[in-house]
Amino acid sequence: MQHASLRLLLSERQIQKRICELGAQIDADYPEGTLHLVCILKGACFFLADLARALKRDAVVDFMGISSYGKGTSSSGEVKLTKDLDLSVEGADVLIVEDIVDSGITLNYLIHVLEQRRPKSVRIVALLDKPERRVRPVAVAYVGFQIPDAFVVGYGLDYGERYRNLRDICVLEEPSETRRTGTTD
Repeated sequence: MQHASLRLLLSERQIQKRICELGAQIDADYPEGTLHLVCILKGACFFLADLARALKRDAVVDFMGISSYGKGTSSSGEVKLTKDLDLSVEGADVLIVEDIVDSGITLNYLIHVLEQRRPKSVRIVALLDKPERRVRPVAVAYVGFQIPDAFVVGYGLDYGERYRNLRDICVLEEPSETRRTGTTD
């Protein structure tokens, strides 16, 4: 197999600027009380860290692991919870922090799970959105960037657990016989 190449899609500077804008918008929309940030592992942890620091308000951080892809890059259509919350979200304003919204399968499942726990509200903030790949509808309250249908890596997004540590978001371009089109959702 030939080596894949990376093409810059979003620079670290663009990402950080947009996260600051998202933080200000979220602060304005949640002027009081504690906001419960639920980070979807593993990819969103980079976004969560920067977003939490961009917020001027009080926030609680918790983590969930959820997957519809396993180790592949195309959805199996089956969703499984791999790590549950440590804290109760009953009566809380919950903001799901996701790296990318793709098919919508994972987030539809997650919203259903969280709504059964009686939070005050549940909304989604996603760094990236690929609306043309949507299989199930999902309302994303805050979107960092809408991107084309390409397989992206960096800033938490991976391919076979590689590339998460890149500061930029890049399109992974592979030889045509192994080309991939999806990512984590």
